[in-house]
Amino acid sequence: MKRPEGSVSYDNRGRVVLVSGGASGIGRAVGQLFSETGAHVLCFDRDAQAAASLPEGVDFVPGDVSREEDCQRAVATAVEKWGGLDVLVNNAAIQPAQSYVRLDQFPSELWEQMVAVNLSGYTYLAKHAVLVMLNQQSGVIVNIASGQAHRTARQVPGYGPLKAGNLMQTMQWGVEYARQGIRVVSVSPGAINTPLVRASLEAQGGGAALANRHPLGRIGEPREVAAAVVWLASHDASFITATDLQVDGGLGALGAFAEPYQSSNVEP
Repeated sequence: MKRPEGSVSYDNRGRVVLVSGGASGIGRAVGQLFSETGAHVLCFDRDAQAAASLPEGVDFVPGDVSREEDCQRAVATAVEKWGGLDVLVNNAAIQPAQSYVRLDQFPSELWEQMVAVNLSGYTYLAKHAVLVMLNQQSGVIVNIASGQAHRTARQVPGYGPLKAGNLMQTMQWGVEYARQGIRVVSVSPGAINTPLVRASLEAQGGGAALANRHPLGRIGEPREVAAAVVWLASHDASFITATDLQVDGGLGALGAFAEPYQSSNVEP
């Protein structure tokens, strides 16, 4: 099924947006769409090569989300450039091919690396963003979680549990800061046409039938997730906080999300 054409018409002129992992995939699409709708956008990523081709209007600050000092510097850079921070999009995450093993085979050093990026990185950035937003008495944090935060499969003992942690971060922070004018929401993408998903499907033996498993008959595109993020960060979503929006083409409703991720060599 062909993706319907359309555009987002929100007015983000003057708003300041920081996107982690914004050099590629969903993060890149989020930054581009915010920029197209008028925002000042800062991409925070460790991939300087990918960042060299960022869309026009998206600035770049290098750094690693697993290092709190880098996260603090990224927030400070946005404030120094544009005087504040209106939206933080926590997007940077890793899902290495070697993480597709059973728990008893899972390397401890890999777990620590994934925790540092997928969970601690969200906390570090949010902590320093909140310090700015509290002074403003306004702001929105959007955490990019995953369909794997809601349902699982064999041989994914790392990514799913950490993405589920992003859901609890969303709920806890959302409740904590609701009376200070700060909203916290999350988006859980399903199968989206990004380098991360393509690599994960390759690690699991390919995903030729994945599109047909979706009620909509296709996988999603990064811009469709970006549109959800931009809407959630807008005033139109002002009564939404401490909750999650699944952008998965209906796949989760079937209870079949796990199928494409099951390895062909898994014992029954």
